[in-house]
Amino acid sequence: MPRITRRDFLNKTALTVAAGLTPAQQIAAQPSLYPPALTGMRGHHTGSYEAAHALAREGKEFSVDGLPIEESYDLVVVGGGISGLAAAWFYRRAKPRGRILILDNHDDFGGHAKRNEFTLGGRTYIGYGGSESIQSPRALYSRVAKNFLRDIGVETKRFETAFDRNFYASLGLTRGTFFAREAFARDALVRGDPFDTEDDERPDREPKASPRAKLVAEFPISDASKEQFLALFGRGRDPLAGKSDADKIALLKRTSYRDFLIKHWGCNPEVADCLQGRPLGYFGLGADAVSAADLRDFRSPGFGGLGLPSKPRAAAEEPYIYHFPDGNAALARLLVRKLVPRVAPGKTMDDVVRAKFDYGKLDLPENRVRIRLNSTCVNVADSGKKAQVAYVRDGKLHRVDANHVVLACFHMIIPHIMPSLPEAQREALAQNVKTPLVYTNVLIRNWRAWTALKVHSITAPMSFHSTVKLDFPVNLGGYAHPRDPDAPIVLHLVHVPHEPHQRLAARDQFRIGRQKLIEMTFEDFETRIRDDLDRMLGPGGFSSERDIAASTVNRWSHGYSYVANSLFDPEDYETSVLAVARQQSGRVAIANSDAGGDAWAHYAIDHASRAVNELLG
Repeated sequence: MPRITRRDFLNKTALTVAAGLTPAQQIAAQPSLYPPALTGMRGHHTGSYEAAHALAREGKEFSVDGLPIEESYDLVVVGGGISGLAAAWFYRRAKPRGRILILDNHDDFGGHAKRNEFTLGGRTYIGYGGSESIQSPRALYSRVAKNFLRDIGVETKRFETAFDRNFYASLGLTRGTFFAREAFARDALVRGDPFDTEDDERPDREPKASPRAKLVAEFPISDASKEQFLALFGRGRDPLAGKSDADKIALLKRTSYRDFLIKHWGCNPEVADCLQGRPLGYFGLGADAVSAADLRDFRSPGFGGLGLPSKPRAAAEEPYIYHFPDGNAALARLLVRKLVPRVAPGKTMDDVVRAKFDYGKLDLPENRVRIRLNSTCVNVADSGKKAQVAYVRDGKLHRVDANHVVLACFHMIIPHIMPSLPEAQREALAQNVKTPLVYTNVLIRNWRAWTALKVHSITAPMSFHSTVKLDFPVNLGGYAHPRDPDAPIVLHLVHVPHEPHQRLAARDQFRIGRQKLIEMTFEDFETRIRDDLDRMLGPGGFSSERDIAASTVNRWSHGYSYVANSLFDPEDYETSVLAVARQQSGRVAIANSDAGGDAWAHYAIDHASRAVNELLG
C-alpha cells in the first residue's frame, strides 16, 4: 500500500479546512462529511463560540424585541450534551406527546461527550474526545441515574467482559513516568509508577530493595531528593506532630499540596515537581493550587504518618472499566437514537458502537423531538404565559416559544442569556468558571515503540501533555481493540493549560488557560504533539513524521465544571453558590453537571431529572 502522510489524510477527509470554512460550512459544502469523522480542531470548534463570545465578552446586544415567534414547543432545551438530552428524555417520558426542541451551538450533539473517528486502510478507528467513562456506577450513581442507564440500554455488567483488564499486562506493559528536560536534568522515561508498587515498609525487605525504591532510583533527580520522595510513602514520620486531628485537617484544607511537601515535609522543589502535574487531569490544576486535603483523599503520598482516620472511598474500589470505545459519547448516541425516529439502526449498547447516524433526520418537522445543531442561544425570557428563546444560526437571529425551558448549557453563560434572573443567582452562576482542557486523539500506524518500552500509559508531571496513553482495551459491538502491535491504534493525550507557581486562584488560572487555548492554532498543537511523542517514545523507535496518520484536537476552552476548592472557596459552597445558581425561575429550570459542582455524567443526569421535575411538579 502506498505511504499516506498525515497531511494526505487530512486533505482527503477535511479538504475545505484549507478554505477557511467552519465545520458547519464544511458539512454544508460536502453533505457526506460526518461530524465525528472531522479531524483537525474539534471540541469548541470554529463557529461554535463566536456568538456567545460576542454576547458575554464583547457586550453585544441581540435585539429580540419584535422578532417573530417562528415555532412553538412544549419544551425547549438549551444544550445538547448529556444533561440536555437527558432532560428531553425525562420530559418525554412524562409527556409522551410533547414537542421538544434541543438547541446546541456545536455541529454535533453530546456536548463534552464527543466521538472522534478515523479511517485508515479501510478500517474505522474510534476515540473519545471528551467525557471518558461511566465512573463507578455502583458506588456513585443514584437510583435515578441507574434506572436511566438501564432504560437507554446500558447494561453495566457487559463491560466486565468487554473491557480486557489483563490485556496490556499480558504483553508485559505497565505505566510509565516521563521526566522532561525543561524541569529535570534530562529527558527520561522511567518504566513503572511509584503509586502502583508495593508498600516499602514490608518487614522482610530492606527499604532500598523495594520495587518502589528501585523505580525511584531511575528518576533524574538528586540522591537527596530520591530519599525524600521515598519517605513520603512511609508511615514513620508525622510532619504535623503536636497538632490535633482537627487542626491537621484544617491546615491541610488551607495548604496547597506543593506547599505541604516543601514547607512541612522539607522536600526539595524537584520532589514537588515529580508530583506537580499529577492532579491536572482531575482538577485542572497543579499541586500548587490543589489543597493537601483533596490530594490526601486521592491517596497521594505524604499523609501516612499523620494518624488521621482514613476516609472510605467506595468509588475508588470499583474497577475503571465502564468505557465505550467513544467514551460517554455512546450515552448521547443511545439517547438520540431513542429520541429521534430512524436516526440510526439498532437498539442495544453493542450495536450503537458502530451505528451510522443520519444527521439529516435530527431536525425534521415531523419529529416530536428535534435537535437543531449550530444554534447558539442568546436570549431567554419568561413572559408568564410562555417562555421565549432566541438563537443565532447561520448568522441569522431566530425566536421560538415554549411552555417550559431547561437551560442545560454552561452556567457561566446563563446570566448573559437570561439577564432577568435575580442578581444573587446571576453572581452564583458566574462562579462556575470551567476548567480548560484538551483531549487529543492521535492515530498511529503501529504501537511497536510502546511494546519496546514496555509501557501502555505515560504520566508526565511537567510536560505539555500530562498524560499520553494507548486506547482502552475494549471490544464491544463488533469493534475490536487492536491486539497486534503492528496494527494502527489510537493514542489519547491530555493537555491542561494552567498558570502554575503564580499564587493565582483557580478561576484566574482557568481564565488564563482558556485564552491560551483560543490563541493556539492546530499547527501549534501539532508541533507540541510531535515533540512530546518523539521525546517520550523515540527511544523505542517511534518517529512522528513516519508513524502519525492523523490527529484530532478536542479543544475544550470551557471544559470541566468548576469544583469547589478549599484554598479559594467557602466551606458552604454547595448551599451558598450551587443551590442558588440552579434555582428555578418560572417556566425556566437549570440543569447541567455544573449544577452539581463537578463534571460527572451522573450529575448531568440527576440534575436533568431535577429540572424536569421542577417544571412539571
